[in-house]
Parts: sequence; structure tokens; C-alpha cells
Amino acid sequence: MNPELDLVVERVIRAPRDVVWRAWTDPARFEQWWLPAPMVMRVERFEAAPGGPMVTSMSEDGETYVPHMDAVFLVVEEGERIVFTNALDSAWRPADPQPVALTAEITLADAPEGTEYRALVRHGDRAARDRHEELGFHEGWGAVADQLAALAEKESA
Repeated sequence: MNPELDLVVERVIRAPRDVVWRAWTDPARFEQWWLPAPMVMRVERFEAAPGGPMVTSMSEDGETYVPHMDAVFLVVEEGERIVFTNALDSAWRPADPQPVALTAEITLADAPEGTEYRALVRHGDRAARDRHEELGFHEGWGAVADQLAALAEKESA
């Protein structure tokens, strides 16, 4: 991690790693936790495989949806690691996403209490990192990590 360019959220999720993995790779589960409530999300296209699309839309009222993310999966290592970026769109074209371009690396590891979860978000420069932090990175990514934990823990209970 480069603290000048990167932001990170870490949690221990009290659920087996395979349950957390499914929440990240199954579109029906993914859309249940990926945006901080009360926002709701819809998966438009999602294939958790290298080169696969990650296209989502969001809604404040559950009826009117607007684009949220058009990204691509770069690395998918079964049960352990997912890397995606919005610097390329789902058609593999260079993108200038707003508010910031990022590459996120999600890692899962066994922990005595369940699964060690880490979301490392890389930025191209300090200004993008700072902007993302000012926009509420820790609150937003923290909230979705908590929602992921709640879903996984419920499923494993």
C-alpha cells in the first residue's frame, strides 16, 4: 500500500470465506450490499471473470435508476482476490470516470473468526486519492463492507 495514493478498508467478517466470495461474485447477492443504504443498486452486466463487465446503476427511490459504475474485472482468483478498475469501461475502452478513476483490489483470507476482508483502492495521483477521501471513501466503502458482512453473516448463520 502506498499511503500517498491508496485508501483501504479492512474488516473481519464472521462468515466463511466461500460465503463472502459468493456475495462478491454472484450478481443477485452483490446488488444487495454494494451501495450504502438507503441507496439501492441494480446489476446491469456482471461477469466476475478476467475481462468481464461490472456495470451497475443506482437509485435513491428504487424506481428511477441512473448509471453508477462501468468497470471491468482484471483479476479474479477463486476465493482469494478480485481486482477491478473503472479506468477502463466494460467495453475495454479508456474511461474518465467521475468522481475518480480507481483500481480496487479485494482480498479474502481465513481468519480465526471467519474471513479477513480487505479493499485496497488505488488512485493515479494524490489529488484523486484526496478527492476520493474527501467525498467519503471511508464512510462509503466502510458502510458497504458492513453491509457485505451483514449479508454473509446472515447467510452463514
